[in-house]
Amino acid sequence: MKYYAVYDTNVLISSLLTKHRDSATAKVVDAIASKTIIPLYNQSVLDEYNDVLHRPKFKFSEEKINKLLKIIKAFGKSVEPTPTGEILPDMDDLVFYEIVMEKRNDDAYLITGNIKHFPNREYIVTPSQMIEILADSCEQ
Repeated sequence: MKYYAVYDTNVLISSLLTKHRDSATAKVVDAIASKTIIPLYNQSVLDEYNDVLHRPKFKFSEEKINKLLKIIKAFGKSVEPTPTGEILPDMDDLVFYEIVMEKRNDDAYLITGNIKHFPNREYIVTPSQMIEILADSCEQ
């Protein structure tokens, strides 16, 4: 089964920082290349990914960043969301929320390490919760 998901930037950062390829963040990002998760994005999201991943404190190589962004664009789907009017604790996160809302008819998820930044909804999940969803679908 395939799933649509918007990746919060912190998930991508964690996946690049981890030395453990079996971590939940690494697994949900690896699920893009295996075509299990189809990433949802728009240009604003790609710009944020690019800006944040290039921050000097992370020390990610240009090659690593470009590879990740290329995979997201190659296997993902661009979505232009409709404004929701939702007020979030960090309004910079609104674009991620609005993209997932635009694709809710396709059972899309928002994968984040900052659950508290979003409304409490069953489709806003941590990387670990998304791995459980993937595992449950394999058992069916």
